[in-house]
Amino acid sequence: MGVLAVRGAVQVDADDRDQVLEATAELVTEVMTRNALTTDDVISVIFTATPDLTAEFPALAARKLGFHDVPLLCASEINVPHALPRVIRLMAHIQSDRPRSDIQHVYLRGATALRLDIAQ
Repeated sequence: MGVLAVRGAVQVDADDRDQVLEATAELVTEVMTRNALTTDDVISVIFTATPDLTAEFPALAARKLGFHDVPLLCASEINVPHALPRVIRLMAHIQSDRPRSDIQHVYLRGATALRLDIAQ
């Protein structure tokens, strides 16, 4: 088995704890579903949030979804003046025999603007 990375992002409307948790749960669920993954396939997940999101750690949503034995890390995105606001990103490292071209990266809500080339 090889190691692959899956990317994704979601935008929230406000720096609100419930919105951060709900949007992150939606993003994680979509990444897992579209790539037919279980938590046993996931090596680790890095979450980032734009500096305007401080109400909650995005990783908490993954823990609530059952990512109990998966290393999770939260970090802040760099504060670029023209960046899309209120965005939570993830990069999940997974074990898989699939080719990289089969991986489904997931961009939801306003975050589709980040990757118009691959947004669903």
